Amino acid sequence: MTSSPPALLYKRVLLKISGEAALGGEAGHGIDIANVDKVAADIAEIVRQGTQVCLVIGGGNIFRGLAGAAQGMERAQADYMGMLATVINALAMQSALERAGVDTRVQSAIPMQTICEPYIRRRAVRHLEKGRVVIFAAGTGSPYFTTDTTAALRAAEMNCEALLKGTSVDGIYTADPKRKPDAERLDRLTYLEYLSKDLRVMDASAIAMMRDSSIPIVVFSIRRPGALMDVMTGQGAHSVITESPAA
Repeated sequence: MTSSPPALLYKRVLLKISGEAALGGEAGHGIDIANVDKVAADIAEIVRQGTQVCLVIGGGNIFRGLAGAAQGMERAQADYMGMLATVINALAMQSALERAGVDTRVQSAIPMQTICEPYIRRRAVRHLEKGRVVIFAAGTGSPYFTTDTTAALRAAEMNCEALLKGTSVDGIYTADPKRKPDAERLDRLTYLEYLSKDLRVMDASAIAMMRDSSIPIVVFSIRRPGALMDVMTGQGAHSVITESPAA
């Protein structure tokens, strides 16, 4: 007798993933198709279990606006270049998801009708209801906003039950665990605790938006195969930011 699959915690989620961690190669640059396919397989697994998934992907594996501005570029121009990088990543992930048998739509905040749909909230909701993964590209369409803020905004607009952030580490630490091996992982903390500790996993504006919308944030490692399903079933290593300090 085969056991039934474990129940998933959330019906609709927004998955925010790092371009470097999920799409980049060993150095975090460019697009490594094998990495993209692994992430797509994990997403496909939870979609087949009935979860509605929307997706925001960072563009740091191609171009990061803040880095360009730091080198002397005009900030707005650099941010627009970063937005275009997220469109490239969105198209790469769309291709990988469709190879995995998942229907997708890419919606861009900057109109690019030849290659993707414009962002229309009601249309995006309808796609989710039909079981399609919706990939939101080009950030908010305006400079000075990060993809973390975009993820928080879209999670609120789509009435998601959680914002899942896939990074290169398995949760939120008191310091960068790559630089300080003795850093402590924080399994659960409130929005206010996160802000007061000045942690840098997500922008303060994104945290504040999720607090106002009462949407929990779950931070996990997107690099570990199966970690996404573990998060969806409340297992594995991850950190949760929510209103209540208790589980």
